[in-house]
Amino acid sequence: MDINFLKDNGVNVDKSLELFGDIETYNSTVGDFLVGVADKVPKLIQYKNNNDMNNYSIYAHSIKADARYFGFTKLEEIAYNHETKSKEGDLYFIQSDFDNLINEIDRVTKLIKDYKSDNTSANDTSINLEELAYNDKTILVVDDSNIIRNFVSRIFKDEYIVGIAKDGEEAINIIKANKDNDYIKAILLDLNMPKVDGFAVLDYMRDNDLFSKIPVSIISGDSSKETIDKAFTYKIIDMLGKPFNEQDVKRVVEKTIEFNKMN
Repeated sequence: MDINFLKDNGVNVDKSLELFGDIETYNSTVGDFLVGVADKVPKLIQYKNNNDMNNYSIYAHSIKADARYFGFTKLEEIAYNHETKSKEGDLYFIQSDFDNLINEIDRVTKLIKDYKSDNTSANDTSINLEELAYNDKTILVVDDSNIIRNFVSRIFKDEYIVGIAKDGEEAINIIKANKDNDYIKAILLDLNMPKVDGFAVLDYMRDNDLFSKIPVSIISGDSSKETIDKAFTYKIIDMLGKPFNEQDVKRVVEKTIEFNKMN
């Protein structure tokens, strides 16, 4: 795999390596983009056709974030426009520019496949969610992006079990299964997720008086003052904005776990 192939096709690889650290990690993770976008595009189409701009904006945001991680600058810009316009309820823009978004997704998808020289998608190496009750020290990552989940898994896989939840509903079920043991040492929680969002998880934690037992820090691409202020009405430890790098994640996790040790 020749990294110059990506650069020649407009990929900001240098910026992406600020997150991934080295090209080997980038190469082993870039297939996750294919897995994620294959799931998100049908949902974008569904929500566009139903004029459901609320859910449309969530998936446009997710595609924007994934594109940013891997240096797909043009796709990031187009997805950002779709996220912004859908939040404004601008149906005309969404309908008229949708082909532009899909064409760029198709271009990036082909680019990745050509770069990898095969169609192999990265496997999710995180823990099986069927085993909801943990039996060793665990960091629970709640995020609808498999890229983020796998990224955190790779950082901590030698120190902790890294549990995953793809939305708030899965997270609440995992927390329920483990609230009577001491194995979840920290939760990294995204706020902007489909189905059940991160605030629903925070509500469950508050209503069941779990913040002192299971410390939570937020990882989110939404840096608006309204969201930050709302998040800190709960007893969270810290809030980390996306995109972030390995050092950022380690710092927040260590801070979150340290809170657990003091209680």
